[in-house]
Amino acid sequence: MAHSYSPFPESKLTDLAVSAQESKVIISEKNEQSLKDLVFGSMAGVAGKFVEFPFDTVKVRLQTQPLDHPIFKGPLDCFRQTIRNEGFLGLYNGLSSPLVGSMLENAILFVGYRRAQDMLREFVAVPDNNHTSGADPAPLSIPMLCLSGAISGVFASMVLTPIELVKCKLQVQQIGHLYTRDMKSAPMPKALHNGPLSVIKAIYTQHGVRGFYLGHLPTFLRETGGGAAWFGSYEAVCRFLISRKQLKAPEVTQADLTAPHLMAAGALAGMAYNFVLFPADCIKSHMQTQDVLRSHQRLSNGSIATQQGFLAIGREIFRSEGILGLYRGCGITVARSAPSSAIIFLTYNA
Repeated sequence: MAHSYSPFPESKLTDLAVSAQESKVIISEKNEQSLKDLVFGSMAGVAGKFVEFPFDTVKVRLQTQPLDHPIFKGPLDCFRQTIRNEGFLGLYNGLSSPLVGSMLENAILFVGYRRAQDMLREFVAVPDNNHTSGADPAPLSIPMLCLSGAISGVFASMVLTPIELVKCKLQVQQIGHLYTRDMKSAPMPKALHNGPLSVIKAIYTQHGVRGFYLGHLPTFLRETGGGAAWFGSYEAVCRFLISRKQLKAPEVTQADLTAPHLMAAGALAGMAYNFVLFPADCIKSHMQTQDVLRSHQRLSNGSIATQQGFLAIGREIFRSEGILGLYRGCGITVARSAPSSAIIFLTYNA
């Protein structure tokens, strides 16, 4: 009777089989976790967007109003004028695009954040030896978690740039006629676009696919820096709260944090995210709306004012208003990010 020959002893084959089975289990668990991140991240994004969107509309309008003669005196005046001229729903103008965007953004952020952590653990991670958790055998240091957040922000920026381009154009289209001083008393014009599809069609017709990535550089800067601040701040606050609880109960982990704890950590994370690179967001809003806001401004030869780039807009804002000009709308943005981010993290961890 012929005997089959194996270059490996039976014990080796058994070990390989067990190892292969363990690898399948690990991959299955990672895929399952990614699916959960995708679903709960999307749900969290929708919940947060409904809360924050009116404040985002005010923020964009404050950022993009004319530098030489501002239309609004401040956030409250912007709220009043918007409601008076467009009704309460005017604060939600352009919501459909970012609503879809928030689902994609948060899904990508949470999935990318976890995958980045896995990658860093495997190759270059430095564990946090001062923190222990039964759920994570090799917790990362806060700098490594910040790096994971930055990596997730890189991918989020690819999705967010076209979505925010459409959103911003819809948010400011009805104040474009106020860009020049002599038209300030003009009646409210008919909206240029009746929804996201109209904006998408116009962008594609005029600039092709490349046109959807107008403002990508500042979005990239905002999301990478913001992602690092968002996740890093959240994890740092959670670890602080855990360390306080561990004084009485050493076995406490992040899973034991209460809803108020999670919301407090999320609120602080949201404030850090929006503040850390706010000037990039301000320049982005100008880049993405300049064609709408300058549609009535003509050069001396009759042609429409040319598009300006990232550095040119930054210099123009700084020349006109100094560093404070780059933080126009920052207060209301940071304020609205607290409840929004708190809801996002609470929904995600529910």
